[in-house]
Amino acid sequence: MAAKLSPIGVDKLTLRPVQAWNDWLLLAAGDFAAKKYNAMVVGWGSMGVMWGRPFVQVVVRPTRHTQGFMQRYDTFTVCAFPAACRPALNVLGTKSGRDGDKIAESGLTPVASRSVAAPSFKEADLVIECRTIYAAQFDPKHFLADFIAGNYKNDYHWSYFGEIVAACGVAKYAGA
Repeated sequence: MAAKLSPIGVDKLTLRPVQAWNDWLLLAAGDFAAKKYNAMVVGWGSMGVMWGRPFVQVVVRPTRHTQGFMQRYDTFTVCAFPAACRPALNVLGTKSGRDGDKIAESGLTPVASRSVAAPSFKEADLVIECRTIYAAQFDPKHFLADFIAGNYKNDYHWSYFGEIVAACGVAKYAGA
C-alpha cells in the first residue's frame, strides 16, 4: 500500500544521507508523460548545498541504460522506499531497461512527479525532484586516493548535480 506523501520544504527535509545511500535510493530520469524513462538503484551520491542551492548528486556509469536518459533529459528524481520494497529495488538494481520492462517486472508504479518531467513512484516514502545543473565525467587524472581507481575498468561514472526543486514524503522526512 502506498504511503500518503506531503510536500516538504527543502529547508525542512530531514534524512540521514549516509544511511539513505546505504538503503538504496532509486534514480529515475526521462519524461513520464512521453513514456520515455528509466530507473536504477543508486548507492553512491551526495546531498547538500552547492552554488547556494540545495542539491542531490548522483553518479551513473556510461554503460547503464539510465545514463542516456540523464544525458537527454534535464530532470531526475531520487526516491526512498520502505523496506517492503527491497525485492522490487533488487530487480531495478540488477536488470537493464535495455533488455525489457524491468519497471513493470519490479511491480512498482511510476507516476507523474509534482514539478519535473521525470517520474516518481507511488510506493515511495520520499521523492526528491531535481533539475540537472551540472554534469561531468570522472577523470582518473584527478583521483587523489589510491583506492578509487580499483572501482573502475575505464567506465568512469558521470556525476550529475541536480538542484532540488521539490520534495514530498512521509512524516519521518519532514523535520521541524
